[in-house]
Amino acid sequence: MKNLQLVIITGLSGAGKSLALRRLEDLGYYCVDNLPISLLTGFLEQCMASVSKAAVAIDSRESVFGADWSRMLAELYRPDLSYRIIFLESRDDVLIRRFSETRRRHPLSGNENILHGITFERELMQPLRYYSNIVIDTSDLTPPELNARLDDELYLDIAADAINISIMSFGYKRGLPLEADMVFDTRFLPNPFYDVELREFSGLDEQVKTQLLNEPLIGPFLDACEMLIKSTVSGFIAQGKRRLVLAFGCTGGRHRSVAAAEEMAKRLRSFDYCVRCLHRDLKLEETAILERLNATEGQK
Repeated sequence: MKNLQLVIITGLSGAGKSLALRRLEDLGYYCVDNLPISLLTGFLEQCMASVSKAAVAIDSRESVFGADWSRMLAELYRPDLSYRIIFLESRDDVLIRRFSETRRRHPLSGNENILHGITFERELMQPLRYYSNIVIDTSDLTPPELNARLDDELYLDIAADAINISIMSFGYKRGLPLEADMVFDTRFLPNPFYDVELREFSGLDEQVKTQLLNEPLIGPFLDACEMLIKSTVSGFIAQGKRRLVLAFGCTGGRHRSVAAAEEMAKRLRSFDYCVRCLHRDLKLEETAILERLNATEGQK
């Protein structure tokens, strides 16, 4: 028998399970959607005879039929199998919007509204969420960002003695990123939003980057952040952590945090760390600024 790597994708309806399963299929996993857990043992035996990587999606309807999650987990404890359970979830308002946009009914809403189905499903899936190795909130993730997050969580292309670093920018007015391991506040820097010549640009543009990186305070700030990160990476690896999430925040998530995140990513890459950089609120803030400017023009 071969040693089998198994990934179980589960979570809330509308949170991205199908998208995640397609990603794993693209990565060479043998994938089965909505596998009844009563068939799990037979599925594992077949996979071990023919493949090295498999993934299954399990949805909340298993709970409705009285699924015994502890028994399922007991079946996974075997020397020829390594597994991860990835639980996908989103905020209620995001799930409601996704179901409304697709005009699909929530599978557990019955004759009630979508929110009733979501609330009922959260309760049903809580035991499996508890047992999951990885919980991902997809509320603010685009499909490519979810794919990258899955790659990070599965340690793809990462050596055993390395760590995958994700650096993100965000705006405090939209809340802290829940997955962040370290948060760095850049609101002490002058805000380019109040400079009419820089307002329409972002921290990705040279005009903004040049001004911010020439600020006297940012050099020592980034040096201190870099020293903290580098001094803790080996400890995280020793504790079995393979993904480190660093978040740089400013008010809106468009100027200061973006420039700082990009600069830190550049620094860490120079030390051969595997680094991804994403900007959670950049597009949202761009839209908000354009709406405010248009409203101002309309009042003239």
